[in-house]
Amino acid sequence: MERFHRFYSEHRDKLFGYLLRKSGNQALAADLTQETFTRYIERYRLRELSLALLFTIGRNLYYDHVRQRRQKADAASLLPATAVDEEQAYILREDSRRMLDALQQLDDEDRDILALVVSSDMTYKDIAAVRGCSEATIKVRVHRARQKLRQLVSKEQR
Repeated sequence: MERFHRFYSEHRDKLFGYLLRKSGNQALAADLTQETFTRYIERYRLRELSLALLFTIGRNLYYDHVRQRRQKADAASLLPATAVDEEQAYILREDSRRMLDALQQLDDEDRDILALVVSSDMTYKDIAAVRGCSEATIKVRVHRARQKLRQLVSKEQR
């Protein structure tokens, strides 16, 4: 169990940052981070600790949340904007908000790749394992996603 505590301490903030970049919501990212570690220890306790597996679980939990939210979207669209949106705008500095807005404009694949690169400290090889493709493919996707992000950020600054 001590090994898992070290694993948790070393990777908690990285996973949180990854999920924050994907979701743009601090509370959701914190909940998903907690749930990811809970599922990891419940289901994979006897396996070797794997950062790739941890981030895969986190990503899948995020997508599960998005699917559930879409199912409830029709009813929610009739409600006024939530206080969470206002709170996020207040908490985040302008540059961070601009970057998050640009990230949200990227497609899911580009956003996921960039979030893994920035937040996880995983190697391209590890990210390739999480995504199920080659390391070269990851490098190309990262390069292209960064280019798209630069274009989106520069467009917002104008």
